[in-house]
Amino acid sequence: MSVTETLLRGYLATGGGKPLITFYDDAAGYRIELSAVTVANWAAKTANWLRDELDVEPGMPVAVRLPAHWQTLGVLLGAWWCGAEVRADTEGAEVALVPASESESAGDLGARTVAVVGLDALGAPVRLPAGSALVDYTSEIRVYGDDFIPMDPVEGDSPALSGATVDTVLAAATTKAAEFGIGSNDRVLSTLDWTVPEGVAANLLPVLAVGASLVQVQHADPAKLADRRETERVTKALGE
Repeated sequence: MSVTETLLRGYLATGGGKPLITFYDDAAGYRIELSAVTVANWAAKTANWLRDELDVEPGMPVAVRLPAHWQTLGVLLGAWWCGAEVRADTEGAEVALVPASESESAGDLGARTVAVVGLDALGAPVRLPAGSALVDYTSEIRVYGDDFIPMDPVEGDSPALSGATVDTVLAAATTKAAEFGIGSNDRVLSTLDWTVPEGVAANLLPVLAVGASLVQVQHADPAKLADRRETERVTKALGE
């Protein structure tokens, strides 16, 4: 069973209406909240695109060079759902996903396909120049289904995160969650990054491994964090 199927199972077993991620971007000034069902839909669209359009199979490398963002969560879960190995190195990757801010230099990354992720509040597409070799992630996945049915099994010894296997990634996330004292009923506040692999392993996966709800703040304004704790009913915080 893939990393994504394992992580989403607990959320979806209770109906999936619970907020999985509440995302703030203090620089852009917005807040957006996504249920587990909505996150699963984005992940399914991503997985279908990777498999059906780009022929990504279990064990193949997908490079993710994105900041902590709700769209990044859909990218990561989608990649794992179809069995891809998420890594930072773009050379030789089946696809590299990069933010729009890096699009001008993205053509030199060495991946077979380079997709630009807009990181927009509502997931709006990126307008790329005519004739660009890059593709817009949001436009690409939009036509794919909200459900993903794996065609090839993802084994526990399949690489999932920079060489670490599915079983290793999941076991480490569960261990970290216990160290942090996170449970399924927690609302977890984090301003930490999701760099691949360390940030993803330490700052994202432990929250998902136990079915907790994540309040992720990008470009955090320190003056607003105390208020966020109260309004979002935060019970745990990472990085403190």
